[in-house]
Amino acid sequence: MHESSLTAPVNEPSLPAPSGALPWFARILSVLLHPVFMPLYVLYFLLYWQPDLFVGFSPGMKLRTLLIVLLNLFFFPLLTVVLLRALGFIDSIFLKTQKDRIIPYVACGIFFFWAYLVFRGQPHYPALLKTYILGIFLASSAALIANIYLKVSMHMIGAGSAIGFLMLLFHTATMPVSAALFVAIILSGLIGSVRLYLSAHQPVDIYLGFAIGLLTQYAALFFTQ
Repeated sequence: MHESSLTAPVNEPSLPAPSGALPWFARILSVLLHPVFMPLYVLYFLLYWQPDLFVGFSPGMKLRTLLIVLLNLFFFPLLTVVLLRALGFIDSIFLKTQKDRIIPYVACGIFFFWAYLVFRGQPHYPALLKTYILGIFLASSAALIANIYLKVSMHMIGAGSAIGFLMLLFHTATMPVSAALFVAIILSGLIGSVRLYLSAHQPVDIYLGFAIGLLTQYAALFFTQ
């Protein structure tokens, strides 16, 4: 039997470093648009730019919603990566190899699905919020499978999920969404270009990551209708 593709060097080519000094904005953009922040951005947009979806929500209820997302979709995934690095299970908190990404994908899938169950059991939350969270769970599951073959871009999975969700929201929202969708598309193209410039991925990793994020939002809509 051939050696697992997770450790075979052919599946993790050595990418050339970008020539010259790395622009400061490339690193900052990679951090600001990191996928771990995307659910916070999406939820903030829903809570404060689409208030019709949260009719009857007091400021305290909105804060509670943000805290649930912050805990399950940001803090726990981040803590998992930090602990894995401290215990020596991964080589870098930046998850530079396919092997480093296996356990974080599994852990994030658990946290995402738990968050979905929490919101699904509370009927006062809008269905589209539940769709988005189920979608990112499906995206993490698909990424875990894709990770066997490619170091698919997590940045683009996050961007694709956000754009896919905004496209779904566009057809049902009573408040304007087109401007947010336009900005999201521009930022998606920008972060994809930055990840290529930083030699973090091959083009196929970028395109596949975006497709996974986008399509899993539509898949989630099918399951939550």
